[in-house]
Amino acid sequence: MEWLRKGARPVGEGTFVMPWVRTYVRRDGTKVRGYSRWAAGGRREMAILVTVGLAVVVLGNPSSSADGTGTSPRPAASAAYPVKFPELRKGQPRQGPKPSVSYPIRFPEARKTPSRPRPGPTVTYPIPWDRSAR
Repeated sequence: MEWLRKGARPVGEGTFVMPWVRTYVRRDGTKVRGYSRWAAGGRREMAILVTVGLAVVVLGNPSSSADGTGTSPRPAASAAYPVKFPELRKGQPRQGPKPSVSYPIRFPEARKTPSRPRPGPTVTYPIPWDRSAR
């Protein structure tokens, strides 16, 4: 019951928020400010979570290549440097962007299916709630 005296607030069945230890005075007269502390079992759960996370990172990301040589092949360069752009003459008009779509966009009309007869209601109103009369 020490957790209850120190200020832990139960949230649900077996669940607690981070306990808040209220300000108190020790026997020797030292005043202790309020602080939060780990809930019971919280450190163990966090250690398990961190261990699993590290295992996923270490085992899920192999640092060596698959062939075992220790070096991985480098990709070939696909660009030719320096890049040169075609020059425009002084009197030549500059071309702007051209639209790739003409608006409005027209879609083909969908075929209209003949309307089917609607089903009739299966319930008659008012509904007789007193069923003992049957």
